[in-house]
Amino acid sequence: MEIDFWKQRWQENQIGFHLDEVNPLLVKYHSALNLPRGSHVFVPMCGKSLDLLWLQRAGHYVTGIECSELAIQSFFTEHKLPVKHLPDPVLHSYRSDEIHLLHGDFFDLPSSMLADVAAVYDRAALIALPEAMRKRYVAKLIELLPQDAVMLLITLTYNQSTMSGPPFSVSETEVRDLYGKCYEIRLLQQTNILPEQPRFAQRGLESLLETVYLLQPK
Repeated sequence: MEIDFWKQRWQENQIGFHLDEVNPLLVKYHSALNLPRGSHVFVPMCGKSLDLLWLQRAGHYVTGIECSELAIQSFFTEHKLPVKHLPDPVLHSYRSDEIHLLHGDFFDLPSSMLADVAAVYDRAALIALPEAMRKRYVAKLIELLPQDAVMLLITLTYNQSTMSGPPFSVSETEVRDLYGKCYEIRLLQQTNILPEQPRFAQRGLESLLETVYLLQPK
């Protein structure tokens, strides 16, 4: 689950976590964030997600961070976007109009990069990390964000003894333990998506719950 693990997954094209379409849950629940046009949205561990482009077209300035340079380059190449690359000793910057992608370690991200962020969209970050790293990730994220930033969080929950991650199983109890001190947590939707995910059924799962949360600062 360290950076080298994810870099290798991208190099070997083992990217079953990548969706070839915009996440329908983002489209469905984007309005719950109540964001005015021009708001700054942060997408941690963004890969080459089509959601980045959807958010930009919805009128937002988008910042993403990703440890795989291949993923970032693929995003701009596949969408034929002109890009300005600014090398940096810690975080390389790739910018195209309202999309700004950073190549590097999330834990190296300075708060100045997110000083005006209005919302976080986390579909793939929390569930990509084992339990010990999830605690560190959330602590860092809360440290980075302005106090009024809202969040749309998507998790998966399943029997972890049947299948090891990633993606990892994150329960509602854990979400509330991680975020409950700083956020009001509202469960928007929970669906068993196993019938649409046969590769997980083949690994022995009997249920795979996908849950959408809205997190609002207290």
